[in-house]
Amino acid sequence: MTVTIRLEEPKDYRIVEEITREAFWNLYVPGAEEHYLAHTLRKHPDFIPELTFVIELDGKIIGSIFYSKAKIVDAEGNEYPVISFGPVSIAPEYHRQGYGRLLIEHSIKEAKRLGYEAIVIGGFPYHYHPYGFIGSKKYNISMPDGKFYTGIMALPLKEGALDNVSGHIIFSEGMYPDHDGLEAYDQTFPAKEKKVEPRQAKFEAAASQIDNNEY
Repeated sequence: MTVTIRLEEPKDYRIVEEITREAFWNLYVPGAEEHYLAHTLRKHPDFIPELTFVIELDGKIIGSIFYSKAKIVDAEGNEYPVISFGPVSIAPEYHRQGYGRLLIEHSIKEAKRLGYEAIVIGGFPYHYHPYGFIGSKKYNISMPDGKFYTGIMALPLKEGALDNVSGHIIFSEGMYPDHDGLEAYDQTFPAKEKKVEPRQAKFEAAASQIDNNEY
């Protein structure tokens, strides 16, 4: 089997959105919105096409990763540019086979090569600690509400990149698409049943967990 990671191209858009929908369906909420996010993020000025990749297995796309611009704003209103990734999708039949890791590692390496300073993301810590991400509390980077959450993590891409930065993270508005268009957009895909699953409550609890770690 041949694994290839390459930049996403316009011809890939629909299949990427189909895979993203399958990967996230009923995962965090009943249904999914990540495929709509992928669809709308590409048109947003914060979208970073040079870091948006697909992974192929024998020429067949099985996953993707999207990047967007974000910023840290300090108490004086100064802004420090960083980047973020998401959604990250692997087709369900290829889960837990290492393809997501290959995709993330490739994108981080490329972000370093392109000179980006740091990545700040939201997610489950056990997913991202292996790549070097650590709670953003370590760098005194909170969410806009001033609180530190275990699910908000940072990774400097240059030595000391976050050492003299503190404030709150603002993710791109492109990561929060207008839900008014979601239902109509979703109707262009095959019908799927929206379900309430126990893992959704676990995700909600994890997303609100305060970081009480000492760094």
